[in-house]
Amino acid sequence: MSPQVLVRTPVVRWLGVVAVTLGIFSIVTAEILPIGLLTPIGADFGLSPGRTGWLMTAPGLVAAVAAPLVTVTTSRVDRRVMLGVLMVVLAGADLLAAAATAYWLELVARVLVGLVIGGFWSIGAGLAQRLVPEQQVGRATAVIFSAVPLGSVLGVPVGTFLGEYGGWRLPFVLLAGLSLLVLVALILFVPPLPAEEVTRPAVLLEVLRLRQTQVGLLATCLIVVAHFGTYTYVTPFLREVTGVRPELISTLLLVYGAAGLVGNGIAGLTAQRWLRQSFMSAAGLVALATLLLPLVGRTTLGAAALLVIWGVGYGAVPVCSMSWFAAAAPRAREAATVVFTSSFQATLSAGALLGGVLVDRTSVAAVMVCGGLTALGMVGVLLRR
Repeated sequence: MSPQVLVRTPVVRWLGVVAVTLGIFSIVTAEILPIGLLTPIGADFGLSPGRTGWLMTAPGLVAAVAAPLVTVTTSRVDRRVMLGVLMVVLAGADLLAAAATAYWLELVARVLVGLVIGGFWSIGAGLAQRLVPEQQVGRATAVIFSAVPLGSVLGVPVGTFLGEYGGWRLPFVLLAGLSLLVLVALILFVPPLPAEEVTRPAVLLEVLRLRQTQVGLLATCLIVVAHFGTYTYVTPFLREVTGVRPELISTLLLVYGAAGLVGNGIAGLTAQRWLRQSFMSAAGLVALATLLLPLVGRTTLGAAALLVIWGVGYGAVPVCSMSWFAAAAPRAREAATVVFTSSFQATLSAGALLGGVLVDRTSVAAVMVCGGLTALGMVGVLLRR
């Protein structure tokens, strides 16, 4: 990547934050886009919903392994260079997803997405303190994490809409173009970022031995399994149980995503002072929504109302989880981010996989109930510890 030429004015600093945010937005959208396109992708390849759900399982599994491996093996490489390389890989993965003529090629594309998730998240999510002055780090961190609900607010609904009218491959082509635009923004607005804290395996093990980290791992695993074990199959639920017309699916996902943005904002305000309570409240809302969906979600209005509750709850989860790990290891921020990324992605894939097994053997309504009970289990964990 070319040397930095722009003067580091406040505006340029914040444009760097925006560049990292857009990078995470493109990654989050690429990762969860199959949720909105699960039915047409499965129909194209002749697969059941559970088997198609492997497209959500694959990147999470790879990301869980890639997060520590990429971070440790490239610990002395300039972080801006790493972010740029990963965006090129993401563009290639999206193009492969769009062009794949066989399901195994689609899975290869998802594996590449997982590699990018593990590397970019582990590096980018903790960069705020290197991009803006200390007094603005909290605000910049919230902006970066807003990419997670924005992926639901904009990425998935827009991708679902485009997939319904232009074919499910079109959104992946557009995501490849977005990834290349992010690459340009990183070159222009992010300064060279030589590695400061070398993340060695010993540092990761030290962070994992901390009791607060272990509690955070258990809580994160439970709520992420609960969410992705259910949300991965929300489109089949809305089609089969609620009876929503295909063209309205993107609207309901937009409603969910907008609520997620609200939840993200609330968590940004409350997590610093009331972290445990915020985390428990988020899980409680997810549990409430998923447990009631098989009962109340049989009408479009009822499903929309529960998706709002669900969105607010889950929108707060990434902020609360990352804040928990950061508080557990304040002197090893990159290592804490690696633990967050790895645990989050491993349980994301596990949730999607378990949900797929259940949906193929039981029903999509039963999956919602199981996810709700798992979320309640997370609340119980934080109540006792």
